[in-house]
Amino acid sequence: MKKIVIATSNKHKVSEISAKIQPFFDEILSLADFPEIGEIVEDGNTIEENSFIKSRASFDHTKIASVADDTILEVDALDGDPGLFTARYAGENASYEDNMSKLLTELNDVEDKFRTARFKTVITFVDGIKDFCVEGKIEGKILNERIGNNGFGYDPIFLSKEFNISLAEMDNNLKNRVSHRAIAIEKFINKIKNIKKWGFFFF
Repeated sequence: MKKIVIATSNKHKVSEISAKIQPFFDEILSLADFPEIGEIVEDGNTIEENSFIKSRASFDHTKIASVADDTILEVDALDGDPGLFTARYAGENASYEDNMSKLLTELNDVEDKFRTARFKTVITFVDGIKDFCVEGKIEGKILNERIGNNGFGYDPIFLSKEFNISLAEMDNNLKNRVSHRAIAIEKFINKIKNIKKWGFFFF
């Protein structure tokens, strides 16, 4: 049976990733299925390192091919912050609301034209044979207030440059096609197809 572990317990991430990779696997698991793994400390210096830390920890424990993602938000006016601290910008146990509030406060006096930003997602795959990583990226800017009720994280305050709406205004179908994570997942799927084509994919 073809299995894969999504190395996160975040239900939103599991849902987004599962929706796209479902056709390629018979069983999709997550870290919620392996609570004994515990918290994985992401102490890398880049998003690539942090993503590989998660996928390798998952594979080492389960011996099942594992995929992980790491996402950062880079705001030009803040010299690339929150960057590696995107998920905990307002503190270790910060909520999505806490993080958004802090970012809006930091940008309170910044003019609209200088509020440019981008989301980057790196997805890593580890099976002990053909490990790899891919990246997805979208450009936009930080809004002055929350707009939209969909999505999670910083979605309500990130305006997509391509569609001129916030990520939280997108319905699930659109977001699952055009978001930074969606772009990275599509690249991941293409890599998986090529690996399987040449017979290097083992489960």
